[in-house]
Amino acid sequence: MGKYIQGVFKPKNYKKYKGDPTNIIYRSSWELKFLMECDRNPSILEYSSEEIIVLYISPKDNKAHRYFPDFVIKIVNKEGKVETVMVEIKPLVQTQMPKRRERVTKGYINEILTYEINQSKWTAAEAFCKKKGWRFQVMTEKDLGIR
Repeated sequence: MGKYIQGVFKPKNYKKYKGDPTNIIYRSSWELKFLMECDRNPSILEYSSEEIIVLYISPKDNKAHRYFPDFVIKIVNKEGKVETVMVEIKPLVQTQMPKRRERVTKGYINEILTYEINQSKWTAAEAFCKKKGWRFQVMTEKDLGIR
């Protein structure tokens, strides 16, 4: 799944990065691929990684938690307008409600909880973005061109 590769990204166009360009952490090969695209794509004017905090209520304990969305990018869209997009990168499987199973295993319960927590985070992120006039987008391996 590209989940276990981690490291520090060193941008070539460090002036595009909003935040500390010496401390850009990626937590998966998918995030690394996205960072490389942000750094080299001229339509992406600026970007940041895990620099914003969004509060959300977790369905696990009904308490407020902090969510650090993967990226915020400022882009020139297809219409030629500048827009800001908050981006979360997740496996497609985590964006869909798990299929009902006959046996309720710990793994199945964990899949459901992961899905529900993600939905809570993304609902909070969408509200956060709406207030700022931004757009929120979840990107999966399909969006990144990964099989």
